[in-house]
Amino acid sequence: MNRISSQYNTNSTQYFLRKQEVEMARKNTQIGSQSRIGALRDDPLAAGHLVRYQSFLSRVNVFEKNAQTLADNFQVREGYINQNLQIMQRVRELAVQGANGLNTPEDLKNMATEVDELLKELVQNANGVGPDGNSLFAGTRTNVTAFEVSMGNVPGAREPLITNVKYNGNIDTNKVEVDEHAYLDVDNAGNKIFWAEPNVLMSQRDLSSWQASEDSVISVDGINIEVNAGDNVYTIAAKINDCGAAVKASIDPMSRGLNLRTTDAHQIWLVDKNGSVLEEIGMIKDSSQMPPYNIAANVSVSGGSLFDSVIALRDAMLRGDNEAIGSRVLGVIDEGMNNLNARLAKNGSDYERAQNNIQRQSLTNLNVTKLVSREGDIDMSEAITDLKMLEYVNNATMSNAGKMYSSTLLDYIR
Repeated sequence: MNRISSQYNTNSTQYFLRKQEVEMARKNTQIGSQSRIGALRDDPLAAGHLVRYQSFLSRVNVFEKNAQTLADNFQVREGYINQNLQIMQRVRELAVQGANGLNTPEDLKNMATEVDELLKELVQNANGVGPDGNSLFAGTRTNVTAFEVSMGNVPGAREPLITNVKYNGNIDTNKVEVDEHAYLDVDNAGNKIFWAEPNVLMSQRDLSSWQASEDSVISVDGINIEVNAGDNVYTIAAKINDCGAAVKASIDPMSRGLNLRTTDAHQIWLVDKNGSVLEEIGMIKDSSQMPPYNIAANVSVSGGSLFDSVIALRDAMLRGDNEAIGSRVLGVIDEGMNNLNARLAKNGSDYERAQNNIQRQSLTNLNVTKLVSREGDIDMSEAITDLKMLEYVNNATMSNAGKMYSSTLLDYIR
């Protein structure tokens, strides 16, 4: 029940005018922002949904950008790998031609000149950089040149040639999130892509009486392996075989030393993460030496890179050694090409997976945008109609107030 007083009409009119103005201002704000939720009290349930949808939509956009960046990098990498495969095909043709025994020593030297130029092109491609200026084949060390060449004198050559190619990168991988709790592994290690043969390490140290003196951690190809105090070399070999790395360990029956062999073409990466187990068993030098060139001097190492196979072909041609070209060298070249083909296929499959993630996130983006629109966007036709009705009511209220208070200042002038 309202108390009727002399101020009732005035207060009531002012109250409803202010209420109409607030509602008109709210409608104008909604139309201007194209959102029906300006504050949580407008629709608490929809506001809660909208915040979650917008948060998820921002993550979807990031996932899509991540997948697109990966796809671009995979595409650039594929170009370099494919070009190196074409170069190796030409190198193999020269090796087959040089091994037929019909070429004179001078012919082989002339062919070695082309092989050397192809070697330079291989190194150039392996040191390729992406659109962002980062090295494509140096692992996570994207700010360094992936491969470093050493020049030296080669018998039969008139000038210094490339004698060795060393890897400067690492074997670490990046995990890029392309969906909720889903990641793509990015492996850019050049000593896997441009390797030719399985890497074999044969220790000459007798380890039959060796035992670990303390708990330690070793790393084989980036996988950490815990070594407990009292473990012997047989235990370590078993742990390496069970760790999941593409490396198989065995004990040499003659020297009683530890032998390591990769199950595919790549360079073994050994590190003492905690302790000095690998140094004690004679596999690596002291911890001041960085992998992959920290292998102990008394360890027999076999298995080389793609560059080593081309260098061996060039040197055999300069020597005129047809037998070496047709046996050992040609076989290593074939292994290197097989590995390069496998790495090219892996890169292509990674590219396809990134493309699938792009398509899925693009579709998810559209679906979530619809949810955001449903919860937060305003119906423009309905809002304009409501605004016009409010304006009509406001005009009617003003007209009615004018009739209630028809007296003006002129009524008091005498």
